[in-house]
Amino acid sequence: MKSKNHQALISFLKIIEGISSKEYQKRVWIEGSGPECDDFDETVNCFFDNGRPILENFKHYDITEDQYSILNFFFNMFEAFSDEHDWPAEFIDTPEWAKITEMAKEVLKAFHWKTPDQN
Repeated sequence: MKSKNHQALISFLKIIEGISSKEYQKRVWIEGSGPECDDFDETVNCFFDNGRPILENFKHYDITEDQYSILNFFFNMFEAFSDEHDWPAEFIDTPEWAKITEMAKEVLKAFHWKTPDQN
């Protein structure tokens, strides 16, 4: 049986997976096509609600120092971006958002998680 902390980390990585996939964002956030039901605001809220406790207690989640470093860097990067942007149709094709999606992929790789473009 997986621990509660393990399940929380998996849920958090699934949020980051959505942030890493421009195809997902266009299809779900902008076009509203399913089967997923999600939007940028929900992603932002879930990201911070789930991510803060994980970062604050990363050792309880069996996160290594290296994983913590990249996750913390991405957390701060995404926070700065989401503080300034809230409408995906306006930012999805910007170089700034491309950096966010690429960094999300790097986080997923650090956790040995397949990115959407690897499936």
